[in-house]
Amino acid sequence: MRAKPNPQKVAQVEQIRQWLSASKGVIFTDYRGLNVSQITQLRKQLRQNQAEYRVVKNTLFRLAAQGLINDNLDDILEGPTAVAFIHGDEAATAKALSDAIRELRVLAVKGAVLGGKRYDAEAVQQLAKLPPREVLIAQIVGGLQSPITGLVGTLHGILRDFVYTVQAIADKKSAQSA
Repeated sequence: MRAKPNPQKVAQVEQIRQWLSASKGVIFTDYRGLNVSQITQLRKQLRQNQAEYRVVKNTLFRLAAQGLINDNLDDILEGPTAVAFIHGDEAATAKALSDAIRELRVLAVKGAVLGGKRYDAEAVQQLAKLPPREVLIAQIVGGLQSPITGLVGTLHGILRDFVYTVQAIADKKSAQSA
């Protein structure tokens, strides 16, 4: 006969499942070497970037991720694991973690699942180097606006030249009739 699951662990799995469902993605870290005050400070920094930082049990996370994350996470879910559940800009969260790694020197990124796709620690570091989402959007809009502005300028020049030509013809005809 199979033992009945511990109600407390069932509740923890359900809580992790809710966090996963509500997030855009997750970044896994190895938090060994961090003390409570450092973890609290890191949580505050991540909260400012719309992310929650939670220490999770690997076995419970595996159970909660079934059906939500299709990739095999066995190599990531080894040793002490804390997860940043991202609700805002993924790049901003990756940057906040990257800054914490530089500052604390004991935190390490294990990998991530963003948009349903798995990434290694190096890809997360590359993501951290990207500018914030708003800046990227502004750059794209600026890039799109530039050719349009050039086209408007060209059309304006053609129209201006046309008006000058018509005016010159009118002036010439009025000079001939006089």
